[in-house]
This record gives sequence, structure tokens and C-alpha cells, in this order.
Amino acid sequence: MSEDLWRLPATELQRRYRERSLTPLAVAQACLGRLEAVNPKINAVIARRDPAFIEEATASAQRHAQGRPLSALDGIPLTVKDSLFTADQPTTWGTPGLRDDRCGHDELAVGRARAAGALIIGKTNVPEFALEGYTANPLFGVTRNPWDPALTPGGSSGGAVAAVASGIAPLAIGQDGGGSIRRPAAHTGLVGLKPSLSAVPREHVLPSLLLDFEVIGPLARTVADARLLFDVMRGPSSVDRSSMAAAYANASIVAREDGSRVKPGMTTPLRILYVERFGTAPLDPQVAHSVGQAVQQLAALGHHVDSGALPLNLDFYGEAWPQIGQIGLAHLFQRHPQWAAQASQKYRDMAEQGRGLPAARLWQIMEHVRQLRRDTTALFEKIDVIVMPSVAALPWAAEAAYPTHIDGHEVGPRGHAVYTGWVNAAGLPGLALPCAPSREGLPIGMQLIGAYGADDQLLDLGAAYEAAHPWAGRWPTL
Repeated sequence: MSEDLWRLPATELQRRYRERSLTPLAVAQACLGRLEAVNPKINAVIARRDPAFIEEATASAQRHAQGRPLSALDGIPLTVKDSLFTADQPTTWGTPGLRDDRCGHDELAVGRARAAGALIIGKTNVPEFALEGYTANPLFGVTRNPWDPALTPGGSSGGAVAAVASGIAPLAIGQDGGGSIRRPAAHTGLVGLKPSLSAVPREHVLPSLLLDFEVIGPLARTVADARLLFDVMRGPSSVDRSSMAAAYANASIVAREDGSRVKPGMTTPLRILYVERFGTAPLDPQVAHSVGQAVQQLAALGHHVDSGALPLNLDFYGEAWPQIGQIGLAHLFQRHPQWAAQASQKYRDMAEQGRGLPAARLWQIMEHVRQLRRDTTALFEKIDVIVMPSVAALPWAAEAAYPTHIDGHEVGPRGHAVYTGWVNAAGLPGLALPCAPSREGLPIGMQLIGAYGADDQLLDLGAAYEAAHPWAGRWPTL
């Protein structure tokens, strides 16, 4: 029996707990067994809390036996990305200067999950400072893709997706500052939601390196599971005033130019714009074919699909994006020189570049971000959803920071990541969904992008697509 428990989605666990045919303790023990079996091969979980995990599972089992679960998440195992504070474990951010750092607090979203009865099995690996599209750091080494351990699961939520894709836990709390939920989800066959800016409020956080782009979101094997975790973490909090605006946007009704109105949650008929590629940026042909096929399947659900270029000018971000991280690191190292002293040379060099940029450059970047947010507001008066690839490349070698070539063309560090960062800058929600795999059996993903506050609309559309073309029964053969 325990052999199969780690395969069960969170919503099925919830149902089984409710009917008393399964206990959180049995599931916790099965997840620990799976962790022992597969983690040495993929290096997803880098910090465990087995005694507390079992103790909390026992308490959850007692609550369910008494008919008093704390929430729908009570007794569901999950992992937490090692860039998010947890009260009872170090948060290392993958860098030696924070090896033993304990803040004594949970990140607000982590605290909400814990208060809802979720069972935290441990922390998952990240690249140093969570600034890369693969996952490796000087403290814990390389994280590998469960579908092929020679390849990367992506980053920076690489440990999080590897844990869910391999069955260590059905859920993970991730973080996305430029695609760090959506791209790894695509590389591992998962659902990943990058929520609207501030839909999940922030408190007790590491310093931001990417302005306000970094958001907390769920990773799961199904849309329903992702929604289950998102619903617990979301919602306004007075400690993060911007979360009030996010809650208002979610509840609002968007007026169309033709006079009709669309509430968040409506899925038919939606006006979808399919953007296959950005200009001349290389795209793996297998990714293009798989996402194109998925878009046809969305159209078959009754939605109106147009194909074309994204009607936004994003040229500025080609140069500005790395500068944002450089400026963020310069500020971080100025505040915490002891972290800088132990950081890898690559990041010290980036910080040095950031220190050489004038203050006016940061102001210019912020002005462009504000304009992008105005432009996307106008864009989503004409369409409901944008669909594009989550990532331009298939998974590459686990030890490499990025693929050097895509479709035979040489690319730089952001070549694989061109489709995601602008969504963070715009503050929009993005939902990564699996598409048909590659010829080699490697996962491929698309992302649905909606108007600010349209998180539920994306989840509803994703759920309808999943119902027609399910993927959760496909597992790697670790």
C-alpha cells in the first residue's frame, strides 16, 4: 500500500482523509520512504525535519479522526524552497554566508500553510541567491531532473519541482522572480502558478534582488492541487498593503470593448492570443510543435484563438534584465558584506557591475516597468489570455548554467528564458501547464498569462484543459 501513497495527488489525499480510509501519518511515512529512495539520485531536498514531520502528521491524523481538520490542506505533505524563511530550519539561499542562518520566522505564506495543517517535509535546493535557470550551489551541489538525472530540472525552483515530479511530496512552495516556477515546471511535467503581484502577501523575507518581481506560488502535479495550496497562501494582509490591490483586482469584473463582461473564473469563450516566439529568438522545434498542438486543443474547447506577435515592446529588457540583478546584488552586499565575502566569485563580479551603474539607470528601469504595467492593462482589454512556451529549450546538462545553443543557434544566459521575465515585470499571473512530451520523453510546458488579478480564470482554463488532456498519470522511471 505504501508503495502507491506517494503517487496520490493532494486532492485525493484530502478525500481519503475525509472518508477515513487513509491517515496523514501513513502518507507521511510513505513520503519519507520515497525521499530515502530517490533523493540521493536527484538531490532535491537539502534539509529534513523527520521527527517534527512525523509528530505533526500524528497530530493531523488525530484531528481527522475527530472530524476537526484545520483546512483542506491539513495532513498534506509539501516542501519549501530554500529561499523562503522557515522558523525551525536554516534558510541558506544556497550561499555559504547563510549556511546556519535562522531568522526564527516563517515567510507569511509558509506560516499560512503550516497553520492550515500542511506537513513540511523539508527545504528544497536552489542556485546561489536563486538567480539562475538551473540549480546548483557551493553548499549542496547539483539538483537533477527526475526524468533524466543527467539533465537539469531548471531553476531557481529546481529542488521544488524535482521533489514533486519524483513523488517526494505532492506539493511545493516555490518562488518566481523571472520564471523560476514556470520554467522548472515545464522541465519536469508539472503545474506551476506564478500569481499576480502581491496575490500572496510577503512578510519575513530575504532581501529582494529583482525589485518587486519575486512572488510566491504553488507547484503540483495537477491544477486542482495547485489551487488547493494557492487558496491557503493567498489573500490580503495588512503587513503587505499591495496585497489589498491584488485582492480587489481578483474580485473585479473586467469590461470588454464590445460591452460584454468577463468575471475571473469564466472559461468560455475566451479570447486567446497565441505567441509562438519572440522575434528571431531561437525556439526548440519540439517545444514549438508541442505548444502549438496544445493551443489547438484549447481552441477545441471552444475558445477563440488568434496567432501573432506579442503587441508589446520588450526590447528594453534584453539589456536591463541582467542589470536589475546586478544592482540588487550590489545593494545586498553593501548591507551584508559578510555574505559577499563568502559568495561565489560570479556573484561578486555581478555586484561589482551593479555598483558601476548610475542611480539614474535604476530609475529608468522602474519607469519602464510602470509603463509595461500600463501597456498590459490596455492589452487585456482586448484579449483574455496569452499563451506561449514556458521555456525555449528542452532540459540541458545538469551542471550547466544554461544551454549554449537552441535549434542550432548560439544563445546567451537568457536565451532559454525569454518568455517569462516580462510577466514578472508586468506583475501578471502565469500558469505553467504540461504539453505533449518530446520524442525523448522529456517534459515540455506552455504558460497561460492573464490580466492582473485573473489568477482564478487561468486556473479554471487550466483545469478544463487538463480534464480534456490529463497528464498526472505520467511518471519518471527513477
